[in-house]
Amino acid sequence: MEDNIILQLKNITKKYPGVTALDNVSLDIKKGEVHALVGENGAGKSTLIKTCTGAISPNEGRIIVEGNEFSEMNPKLSEGNGISVIYQEFNLVGELSVAENIFLGNAIRNGIVIDREKMIEESQKIFDQLKIDINPKTLVKNLTVGYQQIVEIAKALSKNAKILIMDEPSAPLTKSELKHLFEMVDKLKKQGVTIIYISHRLDEVFRLGDRVTVIRDGEKIKTLNTDETNVDELINLMVGRELKETFPPRECNIQDDILLEANHLTGNGVYDCSFKVKKGEVLGFGGLIGAGRTELSELVFGYSKIESGEIIYKGEKISPKSPEEAIDYGIALVPEDRKQQGVLLDIDIKGNISMSILQRISSYSVVDKTREIDISSNYRKKMNIKTPNLEQKVKNLSGGNQQKVVIAKWLASNPDLIILDEPTRGIDVGAKFEIYKLINQLVAEGKTIILISSEMEELIGMSDRIMVLAEGEITGMLQKDEFSQEKILNYASKTERESD
Repeated sequence: MEDNIILQLKNITKKYPGVTALDNVSLDIKKGEVHALVGENGAGKSTLIKTCTGAISPNEGRIIVEGNEFSEMNPKLSEGNGISVIYQEFNLVGELSVAENIFLGNAIRNGIVIDREKMIEESQKIFDQLKIDINPKTLVKNLTVGYQQIVEIAKALSKNAKILIMDEPSAPLTKSELKHLFEMVDKLKKQGVTIIYISHRLDEVFRLGDRVTVIRDGEKIKTLNTDETNVDELINLMVGRELKETFPPRECNIQDDILLEANHLTGNGVYDCSFKVKKGEVLGFGGLIGAGRTELSELVFGYSKIESGEIIYKGEKISPKSPEEAIDYGIALVPEDRKQQGVLLDIDIKGNISMSILQRISSYSVVDKTREIDISSNYRKKMNIKTPNLEQKVKNLSGGNQQKVVIAKWLASNPDLIILDEPTRGIDVGAKFEIYKLINQLVAEGKTIILISSEMEELIGMSDRIMVLAEGEITGMLQKDEFSQEKILNYASKTERESD
C-alpha cells in the first residue's frame, strides 16, 4: 500500500436477495484529503460506508486501514482503527449535556465514578481546538441543528478519529450553518483528519473535495481530481447518460377552468392570501425559508385551521377541517419531511402506498390484499421504484425511492390537486429528473400541481406561474415570461410589491 493511502477498499461486494448493492468496488483514500463520494440514490454509497464502519458485512472483499487488513469490520473494530461516521440523523440524547453526549458510551471515570468535570474539561479542549464557542454544560436539545452537528464531530474527535465519514452533512443545515460546516471541514483537514464526504450537492463537492469518486448501480465508475472535472461530467458519470436538459420539456395543457380559488386566507401564520390555480397548471410557491409557503398549503389541506377567508374548489366553497376531508375532496399533500410525515419507515412499500386508500379497498375493516398488491404493483412500475419486491421496508430504500413511495401513496388516492412540498430535497440528479417527468405526466393527465421549492432553478424550470410569499403574505405573482431569479428574490425580500 502506498505511504499516503490511509484506507483501501478492495473488491467489496455486497448482495441482498434479488439485488447486488455493491459489485467488486475498490477505492483508495489518501491521508488528509477530503474525498467526495457521489452517485444517484440507491447507487450504493451508504452501503459502501457501512462496510467501513461495521454496520454491514460484505460478502467478498477486504478493508485495509493503515496497512491492517480485515475481511469485515464491526463497530468496535472500526472505531478502534480511527473510523467515525456522522449520519444525517444524529445519534444524540437531547436531555443530556454536550459533554455527556461527546463521551456517551465512553465516559471518563475516576475509579467507578463518572468524572463529569473531566469530561467538561476535555470537551472544552476539543471546542478550543476547533475554535467553536459551545458550552459543554448546555443541554443538546437547546442547540441548533448546526451546533448539534458540531457535537457529533467533537464526539468523533474524542475517539481520536483519523477518518471521518460525513453522510449528507449539509442536508439539515441553514445557509449560515452551512458556512460553519465548510469552515469546520477546512479546519479538520488542516489538522490531518481524512474526510469522506457524501453529498448530492455538487457545488459542495467542488468547494470541499480534493478528489471525487462516482458510484453507479453498485459499481465504482471513476475517481477524479475535482480541479480536473466539472458538473456536467459528474452528472453524466452518475446517471450513465447525458441530461441534455435539466428540466424535461412540457406541452402546455392548462385549461381555462379554475380548480382552486383562495380568497383572503388567514391563519397558521399567513395573512390575507388570495390566489387562483387552473386545471393542468403547475403553480410554483416561491419565497425564503419561513415565508409561509408550507403554512399556506396546510390551510388548503385541512392540516391547520383557517381563521378567515374561503376556499372555492371545483366551483364550490369548501372548508376542510382535516387532511382526511381534503383527501375526500381530491386534494393531496406530499410533505417536506418524508421520513417524519411522508412514510412509515418500518412498514413495507405495499403498506405505505395503500395507506391513503385503506377505506376504499377494505370491506368490514378487512383489507382486500389482492387489490392492495395490484395497486401497489401498478405504482411501483409507474414510479420506477427500485426494489426487489413490495415487501421491502421503506427504511431500506434510498432517499429518492422513499420519495417515490410518498408520491405513489398520494397518487393512489386519485387526487385532482397535488401539493408537492420540496419534492426533490435530498435526492440526486437522476431521481430529480424522474420526478420532473412525473410532474409533466400528471399535468398532461389533467392534474393540477402546487410546487413548493427552495431551489430557484427548479421553481423556474418547472412552474407555469410563480407566486412569491414573504413573512406570511403574497408579495408577487410572475407569469412565465417574467421569470427571473432577481424578481423572485426581490419579491421574497419584500423590496417590491405587485398585485395579481
